[in-house]
Amino acid sequence: MPSHSGLFTVIERAARKAAPRLRRDFNEVQNLQVSRKGPADFVSMADQRAEQTIWEELSHARPDWGFLMEERGEIAGDPAKPRFIVDPLDGTSNFLHGIPHFCISIAVEEPMANGKREITTGLVYQPLTDESFWAEKGRGAWLTDQRLRVSSRRDLSEALIATGIPFLGHGDFAQWSRIFGAVAPQVAGIRRNGAAALDLAWVAAGRFDGFWESDLKPWDVAAGMLLVKEAGGFVTDYRGGDRPIERNEFLAANDGLHSKLHKLVAGALR
Repeated sequence: MPSHSGLFTVIERAARKAAPRLRRDFNEVQNLQVSRKGPADFVSMADQRAEQTIWEELSHARPDWGFLMEERGEIAGDPAKPRFIVDPLDGTSNFLHGIPHFCISIAVEEPMANGKREITTGLVYQPLTDESFWAEKGRGAWLTDQRLRVSSRRDLSEALIATGIPFLGHGDFAQWSRIFGAVAPQVAGIRRNGAAALDLAWVAAGRFDGFWESDLKPWDVAAGMLLVKEAGGFVTDYRGGDRPIERNEFLAANDGLHSKLHKLVAGALR
């Protein structure tokens, strides 16, 4: 078994405590109470219950840490301490339509000496398959006890790329169409699975060769970005810069494919 910190044990325990109720609710998805938050943006009682369970577990273990959560928003903690970034149910639309592709995503963001903050621990947990994708800075990325590496493919014609497609009230259709028009003719296939955290975990695991998407929230990508980096990949904004969260642009792949995808994407946006 790979060694991991006590902090990761706390995070995984919180995710696994929330998971059984998610599995039960998924099997009874037609009976869920659902409220509408905005255009095509739904929140289920399952989502809220999962977040409550995770918050209770993590706040009990680290009472002075802050939180950034999809449903509750930002909860202030000691500014000198790390904070948790939590998405209790990434892939809510899949969940509500009975599509078995969703996950829990939890990351830890630590303050650095230079005033910036850095993701140092991440977990993407798929309750239905019991797959635990996790990473800690400097310790690699793992699927339970199996070391993860990004794919070794270097030829775009062999690459399977994941993305998120704009939909009602979300995203820039024109921008996405330009990027799709540049990338699609060059690659073996493009997939839109509806859960960015799992897309990034699958890039780390070599199942996908690359990923691009914009209009995401920090809780969608924090853990997944660390997974890709610790698996030997790169995550940048569309222009190849190191500010994907600030620009809200995410381009992930292995070294060889990243440079090729970057050229296509940057060219499409000129």
